Amino acid sequence: MSDSLSTDVLIVGGGVAGLWLNARLRRLGYSTLLVDKGVLGGGQSVKSQGIIHGGTKYALSGALTGASEAIADMPRRWREALAGNGELDLSGVRLLSDAHYLWSPGTLTGNLTSFFASKAVRSRVGQVKGSELPPALQNPRFKGKVYRLSELVLDVPSLIQRLAELSGPGLLKAERIEPLRENGELTGLVVDGRSVRAQRIVLTAGAGNADLLNALDLAQPAMQKRPLHMVIVKAPTLKPLYAHCLGGGSKPRITVTSHPAADGEWVWYLGGDLAEAGGVARDEASQIAAAKKELAELVPWIDLSAAKWATLRIDRAEPAQSALARPDNAFLAEQGRLLVGWPTKLALSPDFADRVEGALVRDGIQPQPLAPLPELPRPAITGPFWEGLF
Repeated sequence: MSDSLSTDVLIVGGGVAGLWLNARLRRLGYSTLLVDKGVLGGGQSVKSQGIIHGGTKYALSGALTGASEAIADMPRRWREALAGNGELDLSGVRLLSDAHYLWSPGTLTGNLTSFFASKAVRSRVGQVKGSELPPALQNPRFKGKVYRLSELVLDVPSLIQRLAELSGPGLLKAERIEPLRENGELTGLVVDGRSVRAQRIVLTAGAGNADLLNALDLAQPAMQKRPLHMVIVKAPTLKPLYAHCLGGGSKPRITVTSHPAADGEWVWYLGGDLAEAGGVARDEASQIAAAKKELAELVPWIDLSAAKWATLRIDRAEPAQSALARPDNAFLAEQGRLLVGWPTKLALSPDFADRVEGALVRDGIQPQPLAPLPELPRPAITGPFWEGLF
């Protein structure tokens, strides 16, 4: 490729954040081109649990934190998009659950009592019983308490598919990405030998941002990785469950989401404290053994003798924070035409797009009359990662 292209905004990274931003800017009238080296959504996005939460779990210490306040409006915005009347039309995306749940396996513990001390939390949580319980917990042996959160869980592969549809022709598969500088100024990128000029360049490639910044000879913004060791279990006896199971601390003991497999069975995807520091230190066999022990204690009525097990290691990429602290919001840094960011959480993708749009408006970046894009080699779209595990 030797011919050049021009676009208003060049986006690098085809996860949910990049695809959401791309669709949002197109709807505002900007010309965009999204470049990805892999498959769309094939990094962190498809490996997320699909929870569009409003920060409720961050209030387990009894007070709403900056993180929970920042994310509080996300479920409403996603619901509007799913209904087809939001900032994007996501009406074709599969909704796995209209609610996420807090699940206390025994009596109310101290941290749950303090959790309900917050008036803001009480307005978003309601107890459910009997037939209103999640299907997996509708068993006479279940003695815990369950609270319905005004959150939701999406099928991430169908979300990525829909966002790719909203991208129109502006998707480009890349093998090699290099800086394009003119008179010492970064004016675009060279993608597989083809020059692409843009008014603004946005890097939102998750863990890939580090390599891109290195190619641009930039050390900032720095990135950190938060490792997870997730567990996947598939069995004909599993029923849907979308819940944070509470332990004695300020983090969920285990977070369960359920995903439909191609053969009609359900796959449980297990995160929470199980997948964090202790889980990261364990090898695959030990992590599976820990998950089996947890489920035997929490849902002993479910027969998992025929279950298939696997684990998945993930490095969540985020802007570097002191002591690896979790960022409160989506993050965006600016250096001339270059904008570098991480949504920090799938649910915060609209917040990330807000920040980019705000930067464009502040700088007076307007859509320019440009020639239509030619037909370009498009990146493939990811499928459910669990289908290849068993």
